[in-house]
Amino acid sequence: MRVIIIEDEKPSARRLERMLSRLNVKAETMLHSVEEAVDWFQQNDHPDLIFLDIQLSDGLSFEIFEIVEINSAIIFTTAYDEYALQAFKLNSIDYLLKPIDEEDLAKAVEKYKERTPQQKSVTLDFEDIKKLLVNPIERDYKKRFSVKVGQHLKLINIEDIECFYSENKGTYLYTTEGRNYLLDLTLDQLENDLEPHTFFRINRKFYVNINAIKDMVSYTNSRLQIKLKSYNEQDVIVARERVKAFKNWLE
Repeated sequence: MRVIIIEDEKPSARRLERMLSRLNVKAETMLHSVEEAVDWFQQNDHPDLIFLDIQLSDGLSFEIFEIVEINSAIIFTTAYDEYALQAFKLNSIDYLLKPIDEEDLAKAVEKYKERTPQQKSVTLDFEDIKKLLVNPIERDYKKRFSVKVGQHLKLINIEDIECFYSENKGTYLYTTEGRNYLLDLTLDQLENDLEPHTFFRINRKFYVNINAIKDMVSYTNSRLQIKLKSYNEQDVIVARERVKAFKNWLE
């Protein structure tokens, strides 16, 4: 069984690779963007199974299928439940929401292995898709963060946070009151904690809250500059490869 992983967050890709290895499944390669995936598919024999994230660094992974005809089976691995219907239209085996549960992953792999060679059509259960669309899975996103202030701990509600950013090897949250606090986390570790309709990672250094955006202006090299309501300590720039996904997120 030839397997590849397409995932833009490298820590998430490595975690999935480790989980698969415990199931005796070895990932042949890991790809991180639409452009990289298209290039790889055009130059290599297609795998039996793809573990596919949906929001990649330069757009939605569905764009890959608009350029390259791919008949590989797909297990979607994503933090977003709103793309389930589009996934159903492809050769989907399963739709796993992050953080991925090891038992669910094992069941998805087993579902693929149980397919007969003649089964080339979609095997994702449509009743499960309908349930997902009507009753999206409840995610346990962070409602607040605890930060250390001297010898004290302070609780900050998620709606009071304008952005998260990294600076000088530290990760900070910035509040609507204009205060910043050091966190004992990396931006990568925040991925599964933040509600994706509210927070978006615009580049490798920033997550922004949609409710804190005051203005957006064109910037050099096809990028966007974000003006937040309070934060002004450094330029907040949407990376060029994230602009398309950012615009989709805004809608």
